[in-house]
Amino acid sequence: MRDGPWHRRHPIAVDTAIAVCFALGDTAITLVGATWWPERPDTLARVLLGAQALACLSLVIRRRAPLTVVAVLGAFTLAVTLLISPAHALTPANPGNVWAPFSTALAAYGPVFYGRTARNRRTAFLVLGLFTLVVARAWEPSVTVLTVGLLRTAVGPLLALYFDARRRLVCALTERAERAERERHLLAERARAEERGRLAGEMHDVVTHRVSLMVLQAGALRVTASDEATRRAAEELRAAGCQALEELRDLVGILRTAPEEDRTPSPDGLAALVAESTAAGVPAELVEVGDRSLASPVVGRTTYRIVREALTNVHKHACGARVTVCVEYDAGGVRVAVRNTRPSGSPDSELVRTGSGLGIAGLRQRIELVHGSLRAGPEPDGGFCVAAELPAYVPTAESVG
Repeated sequence: MRDGPWHRRHPIAVDTAIAVCFALGDTAITLVGATWWPERPDTLARVLLGAQALACLSLVIRRRAPLTVVAVLGAFTLAVTLLISPAHALTPANPGNVWAPFSTALAAYGPVFYGRTARNRRTAFLVLGLFTLVVARAWEPSVTVLTVGLLRTAVGPLLALYFDARRRLVCALTERAERAERERHLLAERARAEERGRLAGEMHDVVTHRVSLMVLQAGALRVTASDEATRRAAEELRAAGCQALEELRDLVGILRTAPEEDRTPSPDGLAALVAESTAAGVPAELVEVGDRSLASPVVGRTTYRIVREALTNVHKHACGARVTVCVEYDAGGVRVAVRNTRPSGSPDSELVRTGSGLGIAGLRQRIELVHGSLRAGPEPDGGFCVAAELPAYVPTAESVG
């Protein structure tokens, strides 16, 4: 089952790859003299080059701790700046360059995009303001350095604001669409209820009138008929008409009643099934392992039907047996097993004859529709086991009733 694009399902791997690419890129750019690298590198320069790579690798935590990444890269840039001036321990080959690594552009993106509350945003803008001062070296005014440094730290926040606004817009449009869909569903339900009421009225007005006439005529024929056979037939016709009127009245009442809530079977009803089995004289125990919410509704309904069919078969064929119902839920699927011990008595022949003999076959077909498997057969101890393995998720389009 795919929950979304790969980069959203594996953010740590993506951030690690990005951090490594930026670390290698900044190292290469520094070595060609585009930032602070001196003409004659010494031990200090090589140490700083390694520190820069480590600072760039802090992008790995840019989602979880964006301000920490900005602080690390800002501290490195400030250290390089102070070593160049006023310490004069490092002399860059091109003094007019921006000395901050290019990773600062991505680092500036994080605090605005991932800090979505008003308080976090205020803190983010304050930290980015200080970050800009360090990158642009505002205390050593230079048009080129100020311009490039400001762009370096401003593009990220601007993109973050754009993507955040786009995300909010998409969420608002999605919510509006879902609300419209709910309203459409309610209107459809209301239309169905009105149509049910209209049909009930039509049935009552038309059919009841005709059947009532039939009943009255049968009653008159019963009174006026000269022979006993005709009177008896007229009475039977009148009684059938009265019964039809009673049934029609019940049907009209059902049509005029609003539909009840959906009582589709689900795993929540397993405990009730087991309790009913115990009350009927077949001791049963339910063992559930895992979280029910891991199973999609279709799988949950299928699980319920498996347990119900298996318990029904125990009642018919395994008099005096004990039953254990075991259901395991995990992300990989749902496993159901209904086992009964060796029966201690003979089955009721009349109860056995009430079945069609197609329960397991129908169950197997239903399980195959949800891409599961079923095993049903005797156990070595003389009992019987119905076991099924189902996927955790089945799309709604593939649901079976």
